[in-house]
Amino acid sequence: MDKTNLTTPLTKRRSELLTLKAYRLISLADVILYDALVSSEIIKLAKPTAVKIFVGKRAGHHSLKQEEINRLLYRYALLYPVVVRLKGGDPLVFGRGGEELLFLTSKGIEVEIVPGISSILGASAGAKVPLTHRGLSSSFTVISGYNPEKHNWEVLAKLETLVVLMGTKYRREIAKKLIENGKSPDEKVVFVENATTEREKLIFSTLGEVAQNPPKVNSPALYIIGSTVGVGMEVLKAKTTKVFCETSA
Repeated sequence: MDKTNLTTPLTKRRSELLTLKAYRLISLADVILYDALVSSEIIKLAKPTAVKIFVGKRAGHHSLKQEEINRLLYRYALLYPVVVRLKGGDPLVFGRGGEELLFLTSKGIEVEIVPGISSILGASAGAKVPLTHRGLSSSFTVISGYNPEKHNWEVLAKLETLVVLMGTKYRREIAKKLIENGKSPDEKVVFVENATTEREKLIFSTLGEVAQNPPKVNSPALYIIGSTVGVGMEVLKAKTTKVFCETSA
């Protein structure tokens, strides 16, 4: 199977994926501490007088240590009525939201969690790859690929849909471990770079290809492994003339 590169033709704006509650709180915030994957268009929604502080982390590049971010949150919470900690995706999915929640509540600060659209769901939608699909997959599992040696690959190889975050650097190693533990080399894979942005890029491959000659993938990216990837391949290669949107209330 040849690797296929596809870009999504529709314009994407991350600000349109904000919940109404997130939008309201950003516009009301006196202080916003924001991460690397928060787009500038979202920061511009803040009022002009808001204090905006970049506290982002990317692989190998941390503007501040987590302990320093915790202390900043606490200090500003004592000084201002509305402080927003703005993260890409959902704060409780690989977002250190739990650590900040524990720290602040231990200091007597009340914290409200506003759920967001995780990159897992954004990438799935962008790639047109369902995480579950009747007859193909009745479950999906999300793992961090940062420390591959910590996972039980014998168990993971038996699962249906597998989503790997922070694992681009170890994509070859992860593919090899899955194959060694029983996954078919023909199992489909899609890498999603810059999910939910105008720079979103899809790279389709197979586990066997990734294990032998992994495609070039730029961060930030995640990948989905499993039979449902074939749905996305079929949909994106089909000729369509009208746009139909599916959503849930």
